[in-house]
Amino acid sequence: MDSFFIYLLTLAIGAGGGVGLYRLLRKNTAASLPVRDVSVLLERIEKVFKVVMSEGYFTEIYNYQHDKNVWQLFNDKKKALVISKAKVLVGYDFGKLRFRVDEAERKLVIEYFPEPEILSMDTDYKFYDIEQGWINRFQSEDYTNILTEAKQAMQEKALQSDLPRIATNQLQFMMIQLAAGLNWKMDMQLSEANKKMLDSLTDYKELDAKVLRINPESSQNPESSQDPDASHNPDAGHKSGEES
Repeated sequence: MDSFFIYLLTLAIGAGGGVGLYRLLRKNTAASLPVRDVSVLLERIEKVFKVVMSEGYFTEIYNYQHDKNVWQLFNDKKKALVISKAKVLVGYDFGKLRFRVDEAERKLVIEYFPEPEILSMDTDYKFYDIEQGWINRFQSEDYTNILTEAKQAMQEKALQSDLPRIATNQLQFMMIQLAAGLNWKMDMQLSEANKKMLDSLTDYKELDAKVLRINPESSQNPESSQDPDASHNPDAGHKSGEES
């Protein structure tokens, strides 16, 4: 009988000690935090006059793959999928703008108009589907190169978009309105190369969004797909015929 009570007492003490040890370990594990040591060094401060004229939001899917031939026996492949999102700000550096003031004629003469440039690009990268080979493993420089290439691709897409054209039109409109508000005029005296560059950027018209309404009878009656203005204006067809 005494041995039975001793057995129960030992079992209770062991169970209690196990529960206490589990709680202690869990508490210490939850309380542990990663140690971060951040050092920020300010290199230099510059005075600039840069104005943002347009902004765009981009999403890029960058697929990286590298095959390494191992002893001419098999290809060891590593790949990664990167999805990057960026907020791109395009504008002008007024420090590159060359102009002179003609006070007698109350005229602002622009002698050189710079190209729009990317002033800021806030990016967010996430890696997906990372696969490594047995020998062909990812190194730290691989991740750096992938992010660099993804950022360059994003910059190229941003410059090929309508952001530079929108920025150019915004800036010219702002300068014309500012000069007109002061009873001044703006005169563009640019070189041929600079004028050609500016013309290529100002030749831009934003697309107007139009809502297309589908007529159920249009699939049965081909004539219903004509210009809706012609149905309301009986002289529309006659005028178009005369103009042609």
